[in-house]
Amino acid sequence: MIVCCGEALIDMLPRRLPTGEEVYLPVAGGAVFNTAITLGRLGAKAGFFSGISSDMLGEVLQDSLRESNVDFSLSHISGRPTTLAFVKLVNGNAQYQFYDEASAGRMITPEDLPHLPDEVEALHFGAISLIPEPCGATYETLALSEAPRRVISLDPNIRPGFITDAEAHRARIHRMIAVADIVKVSDEDLHWLEPEIRSDEDGENVIRSWLSGGTSVVLMTKGSEGAHLFTANGDIRVPARKVEVVDTVGAGDSFNGGFLHGLSKAGLLDKQKLASAGPESLQAAAELAVRVAAVTVSRAGANPPWEHELS
Repeated sequence: MIVCCGEALIDMLPRRLPTGEEVYLPVAGGAVFNTAITLGRLGAKAGFFSGISSDMLGEVLQDSLRESNVDFSLSHISGRPTTLAFVKLVNGNAQYQFYDEASAGRMITPEDLPHLPDEVEALHFGAISLIPEPCGATYETLALSEAPRRVISLDPNIRPGFITDAEAHRARIHRMIAVADIVKVSDEDLHWLEPEIRSDEDGENVIRSWLSGGTSVVLMTKGSEGAHLFTANGDIRVPARKVEVVDTVGAGDSFNGGFLHGLSKAGLLDKQKLASAGPESLQAAAELAVRVAAVTVSRAGANPPWEHELS
C-alpha cells in the first residue's frame, strides 16, 4: 500500500455562469489528497492519512476518497472545520488563497499518528501540510520515524504566499529531503529552496548533492518541457505529451501518483532497489507519470484519469 500523508481541503474553483456572473465551485482537493486520488483511480492500493473534518465539507472529502478507492481509515477525524483554498487562474496557472485557521487538517499532532500496518510500502508527503503547525511537525515526525523501513516520497510543492517563515520551511524541507528516497521538484520549487541557483548547472549540482546525501531518485518537472529524472547512476529526460492545456491544477500531484504507481507495478517500490536503480529502469514509471499528468491538465480542475482512460 502507498499512503499519502498531507492536506485534504476544498478548492473553490472559479467558474462563469451562462449569465456572465463569476462564481466559485467547491471541489475536493489538496495536493497530497490529489495524489491519493490518482493512485486509487489507477488501481494502486492507496491509503490516505490526514486530519479530516466531520463537517459537511469533510463528508465531501471522505466521499471523494471512497469513490476513488482510497482507504482513509488511518486518518484522524475531528469536528474541526475543513480547510478552504480559493483558486485564481492566471494564464492557466493556479494561484491560491488559503483559509486554514484551527482546521481539522492543520491541528493534527504527533499523538494523532496512526500505527501503520506492515503492508504499507511507501509514504508520500508534501505541499502546504508541511508549512503550518502543528501539522507540519506531525508529518515531519512521521517521515523521519518511518524512513528507515519504508520508501519516503517528497514533493515540496512550494506555495510562497502561504509561507510566513521561509528559513524555517527551507530547513524542514531539507531535513525531509535527507531521508527521502524520492524527491519531485518543479524548477520553481528548486529555485525557492536554493536561492543561490543562477543557472541550470547550479540546479543540477544541488540535485546531485541530494543524491550523494542518500536520496535515490530526483524528478525535476518543467511543465511543457517534460521531466528530468536523476539518479546516482545517471539521468534521463522524459518529454511532455502535447495536449491542449485547460488548467494546471493537480498536474504535479497526478504526476506523483503516476510515478509511484509505475514503480509499484515494476516492483521497484523498495528502498534497496531504488538506491541501485539506473534511470533506464525508472523510465517507464516516469513516462506513466507524464501521461497521467497530461490527462489531468487537459480538463478543468484536479481530475486525474482512471486506469481505463489510459488504455
